[in-house]
Amino acid sequence: MRTVELGRTGERVSALALGAMLMGTLTGEEESFEILDRYTALGGSFIDTANCYAWWPRPGDVGGESESLLGRWFARTGKRDQVFLSTKGSAWVSKPDEARGRPDMTPYFEGAGGDTLRQDIDDSLRRLGTDYIDLYYVHVDDYATPLEETLEALAGIVQAGKARYIGWSNVRTWRLERIRQLAAQHNWPAPVALQQQHSYLRMKPGVDPVSIVGPEQLDYLRAHDDLTLVAYSPMLKGLYDSAEKRQGHPVMEMYAGADTEARFAVLDKIAAELGVTPNQLVLAWLLHQASPKVIPLIGPRLLEYYEAAVPALDITLTADQLAELDSAGV
Repeated sequence: MRTVELGRTGERVSALALGAMLMGTLTGEEESFEILDRYTALGGSFIDTANCYAWWPRPGDVGGESESLLGRWFARTGKRDQVFLSTKGSAWVSKPDEARGRPDMTPYFEGAGGDTLRQDIDDSLRRLGTDYIDLYYVHVDDYATPLEETLEALAGIVQAGKARYIGWSNVRTWRLERIRQLAAQHNWPAPVALQQQHSYLRMKPGVDPVSIVGPEQLDYLRAHDDLTLVAYSPMLKGLYDSAEKRQGHPVMEMYAGADTEARFAVLDKIAAELGVTPNQLVLAWLLHQASPKVIPLIGPRLLEYYEAAVPALDITLTADQLAELDSAGV
C-alpha cells in the first residue's frame, strides 16, 4: 500500500487508514482480527480508535471495547510497532444508558480538561496494552475548557512519551487557528492531523455542522500543509452505491439538492466507465487528492465491506476524470 507523509513530521503512514470503531461490539472478535490481519498484510499501517468506542450500539456497551480488542490483537500478533496507532480522548460518556439514543450527546461528553486527558491516556494505554500512542486526538472540541489547559496537558503527555503527536477532531477552523497560535506561543506541540468527516458530496446551503469539512476549512488546509486531513465516513455509510438506500436516509438531509444529484450522475458515469462501484470511486477520488492531502479512514463493520473497499487502492484516475469529478455540480 502506498504511504503518505503525515503533515510535515517525516512520519509516513498508509494512504488508507482503518477505523476500529465497531470492533469489539457490532464486529465480533474473530472478524475484527481477520480485518486487521488482512489490512496489515496489504501494507496498511494506520489504525484509528478512541477511548469511547463504542458505548452506543447495544445495551451493555460502555466504551473501551475497541481499544481492548486492539490490545488483544497486538498481544496475539506482536504487531504494535508495525502500526501507527491513533486514539482519542474527551468524548468518554460515563452514563451510556442515559445518553444512548439522544439526538444531542454533547452534554454527556467528559470534555478536554487537563486532568481528564491525563487520566484518559493512561486508561487507553492500559486497554491497548502499549506504553505509547502515535497520534492522540482531542475527539470533540471543548469550549468549556480553556485551550491553554488542554494544550498544556497534551504537551505534558507528549513530553512524558505517552503520545508522539497530537491531533484534533470535530473542530471549527477559527478554533484550529487559535490552537495553532497558542501552541506556537508556548512552544507546545501543535496538531499534525485534523480528523473530520469528508466525502465527495458537498453540503447544501445553510448546513454547516462542526464535524464536516466545508470550503473554508479546505482552503485553510491548503494553506497549512503541516496538517493532514484524516477523512472519516468517506463513503457516507455506503450510500453512493444504492439510490434506494439513499431514499429517506437521515444522512441525505445535509446533502439533498441539485448539486448532489449532479455529482451522483457524474460519479455513476465514471464508475461505469471504469467498471468499479461508486463507493470505490469515491475512495479513489479521495486518495488522489493532493491539495489538501487526504487520508480516507474506513470503518467497515463486516469483512465483506472491507474487501469491497480495498479495490479502490488500485484505481488510477486520469487528469480528465479528476477534472470531471471535481467540476460536477451547480
